[in-house]
Amino acid sequence: MSEPHLHHIPQFHIRLPRGFLNDPNGPVEIDGEFHLYFQSRPFADMDVPVEWGHATSRDLVHWTLHRPAISPLPGGPDTFGCWSGNTVIHDGRVRAYYSGKLNTSIYQSVLMSESDDGNTFGEPTQVVEDPSPEEGISMFRDPFVWKDVKGWGMAVGVAGPRETAAIRGYRSNDGIQWKHDGDLASLRRTVLEGEDTGEGWECPQIMNVDGRPVAIVSSWSHLSGPAKVLAFALDRTPEPRSVDDGQNFYAASVMGDSSRGPVIFGWITEGRDDAWWKEAGWAGAIALPRRAWLDGHRFASEPHPVLGSLRAGDGRPADGAIINAQAEIAVFETDGRVRLCFGKEEHVDISLDSHAGTVTIDRNSASSDPRAHAGLATAADAFDSTADRPSIRVFIDGSVIEVFTSSGRTLTSRVYPTATPPWRVEAPQGSQLWDLRKTISSSSSGTPSAVSALTPA
Repeated sequence: MSEPHLHHIPQFHIRLPRGFLNDPNGPVEIDGEFHLYFQSRPFADMDVPVEWGHATSRDLVHWTLHRPAISPLPGGPDTFGCWSGNTVIHDGRVRAYYSGKLNTSIYQSVLMSESDDGNTFGEPTQVVEDPSPEEGISMFRDPFVWKDVKGWGMAVGVAGPRETAAIRGYRSNDGIQWKHDGDLASLRRTVLEGEDTGEGWECPQIMNVDGRPVAIVSSWSHLSGPAKVLAFALDRTPEPRSVDDGQNFYAASVMGDSSRGPVIFGWITEGRDDAWWKEAGWAGAIALPRRAWLDGHRFASEPHPVLGSLRAGDGRPADGAIINAQAEIAVFETDGRVRLCFGKEEHVDISLDSHAGTVTIDRNSASSDPRAHAGLATAADAFDSTADRPSIRVFIDGSVIEVFTSSGRTLTSRVYPTATPPWRVEAPQGSQLWDLRKTISSSSSGTPSAVSALTPA
């Protein structure tokens, strides 16, 4: 069905014009062009086998959507879905490592497929043996491959015996023949700082941050499914901490080496009931690119500097400003509140508390539609007075809100007001606002309705 609330549609976050989008996969730079792949289905129907959607950019800001790069091969090892993984460049070719699903196996097998240009990949082959039943592994998926001075390394997400989450390690000289090399990290399920560390770790990513190896994992359990994205240094006992404190960020994906430095993406999940997004015909978006550092042992991130080119014109005072559905707000005080006033009875509050050191998103009054999710999300230790960053930066893109604090904490949330723009902003004195550009388009070979579906009338 058609989308009655066009103002909910993101315009500078990657998303499909129709269908279901989830995990970002294998961002890679090829001859100065960035390729980002992602889990996608052409319809908002979870029974459709997943494939690898595809978008490209020259600057990480303006993105062009293309036809899927990898699709399930009927009768092949990915017949029922091409699931998460990553890409690397090897001898001038692009190799995609990913999980192939067959309904006859409890595991998703590690597959490899190659491409000359990153646009179309060939027939996949299995490159790692599935675990043996004696190992007691109940989840095995999402390879991440990298090259180092020792050759090629691979990490695979695992749920092991006695609720022990692990990153299973492999090594290879050629990227084709792989040998099990123990676990890179493992942890019995527990709760740290209020976060469930998980029965298993999906989507493991290995990233060099400030010269240290860092693992980024997605906490998962059989009963409740996805939870939070967590990060920890690999050179010490794992102490996973949240990467994003909002309600709607999952399945981070890393581009470790590029002309723009290391970059992190993520899946922005839905904040509305399934029936609503199925009726609308679209779901999911990709988070803005971020760059990271370590604050002690804690993972911190900020909007990638390239995002400054999103701004359309000069900044203006935020308090009392009238906006459409795309804007950025910078707040320099550490106390106060940003209120996005959507309509007479609809608003979302972003509160700053210097005494508690917190930033909180309150979306309890964001929508009068009961199908929209409510609740609060809070980031602790949110401020760094020594940093050359605003106390918070808020990116608004239709139903997406991403908040970045001066200490490197982030909160990603979704809101679905029924009131259409223009909207009004209330903000602390001295806050600045920029209108932001629409940056997503479709290639001529892409979905015929993509451009019209991405651009509200």
